[in-house]
Amino acid sequence: MTQPVENNSSKNYTLMTIILCWAGMVIMSSLYVTIPLIPLFSDIFEISSTQAATAGSIFSLGFAIGCLVYGAVSEKYGRKMVICIGLIALTFISLFIGTVRDFTWIIVLRGLQGAAAATFSPVALAYVVEMYPAQKRMTAIGFITTGFMVAGIVGQVMSGIVSQYYGWYSIFYLLAALYSVTAILVLKFLPKGGYQDEKSSILKPFRNMGRLFARKNLLLAYLVALVLLMSFVSMSTALGTYLSGPTFGLSNQEILYVRSIGVLGMLVSPFAGRLAGRFGTLGIMRSGLLIAMLGLASLGLISNLTLLVAMSVIFIAGIALVGPALITLVGQLGGPLQGIAVSVYTFILFAGTSLGPIIAIQCMKTGSFPLTFILLAVVLGIGLLAACLIRNKAPKGAVS
Repeated sequence: MTQPVENNSSKNYTLMTIILCWAGMVIMSSLYVTIPLIPLFSDIFEISSTQAATAGSIFSLGFAIGCLVYGAVSEKYGRKMVICIGLIALTFISLFIGTVRDFTWIIVLRGLQGAAAATFSPVALAYVVEMYPAQKRMTAIGFITTGFMVAGIVGQVMSGIVSQYYGWYSIFYLLAALYSVTAILVLKFLPKGGYQDEKSSILKPFRNMGRLFARKNLLLAYLVALVLLMSFVSMSTALGTYLSGPTFGLSNQEILYVRSIGVLGMLVSPFAGRLAGRFGTLGIMRSGLLIAMLGLASLGLISNLTLLVAMSVIFIAGIALVGPALITLVGQLGGPLQGIAVSVYTFILFAGTSLGPIIAIQCMKTGSFPLTFILLAVVLGIGLLAACLIRNKAPKGAVS
């Protein structure tokens, strides 16, 4: 049987949330650090842009596969232990990436880095559900999701600055240092998870997976997850090329400034829970997708830099609204299978990111940035259509 939850009154939830948000940001930054490096990798290793983009795609693939495994592993061995082991593994793998000068080894190690990074996302979300009282969970999930989203900006900006002044490999040394510090914070300040079942089978959740895919509403939610971060990574990839092109002619430094302003759009994420309480989870999710879709479609039609930056912030704000609402909805629709439902959600979410750079590069081959961003908006529109078809009827035995 599982162990009882520790006394809630002894926990500092504010500190726990800050650490989890920080960990989410620095861990997920690894996904995005290679986006600004695509042209650099292409030149250094004499490969195509599509091949260079696989440094990001292979991370996402390793991450997505890991997300299916670590939730069940943490059920057996404890949430905190799995997160700590993952951070230690990330420290050493990131160091190794900084030392290699062969692109094949970069691909191999990036896949391993993604698999190690996956020890955080599904496990941290399960940790919050188990350790936080019900009234604090949505806020905590909102902040962790904010960490994930801010990583999309921080990872790119950090990578751009460090690689510009110290070389591309230095970003991985910096990540290794951040992971080692984060591991110490988690070990010292996060309480041990209240649930652990040493007799549980790691394969048990996989046996229930077929029941998830029999639920139409859950399948539609997974379709939203597939295109959500896919569109964010695609936009980030296409935007850098658009800004450096003849329309704007921005330098790498100026592109970093534009990317960093996107953090403003992320600031709505912690408020998604409160907004969902007022307007409904589905209402916020659909509104966020519509906002993001309109912002994305407009990017290629704008030749004024200030207006373009404003629309990119609007796009990011829409994505940031959808994240917490979508994961809450998946938990509700998963019912008694909530744990594996969230793990599959995380797998699909980051499987989408692995396709993001490749889709953006293929769309840019049209030679038209207006068409590129409109095509990317159409992909996101598939998620909006799926969200409109969802009927939020939690299954029998649902966990609140």
